[in-house]
Amino acid sequence: MNWIILVVSGLFETVWAIALGKSAGFTKLVPSLVFFGALVLSMGGLAYAMRTIPIGTGYAVWVGIGAVGTAVFGMLFLNEPATVARLLCLLLIIVGVVGLKLAH
Repeated sequence: MNWIILVVSGLFETVWAIALGKSAGFTKLVPSLVFFGALVLSMGGLAYAMRTIPIGTGYAVWVGIGAVGTAVFGMLFLNEPATVARLLCLLLIIVGVVGLKLAH
């Protein structure tokens, strides 16, 4: 169950990162509120999951999900380049995160 909570928390990391970018330095109300709500859910879930998941593995998985999710969102919806090099780097992050989980 804690792994599911960790994955969902990583997805909320993606949400708060995107909302942070859309908040224009916290000058826009709705993205700012989404940022703070997603941040609390993300950090709360991370803290809960780390009760039984080793900190190094849990944090790396959480960050990896957030980083890959945010980058993919940018490529799909914000016209950020989806070059072969960027996609390969994201694949390396995924392989590393899966490796940490399997080595756990």
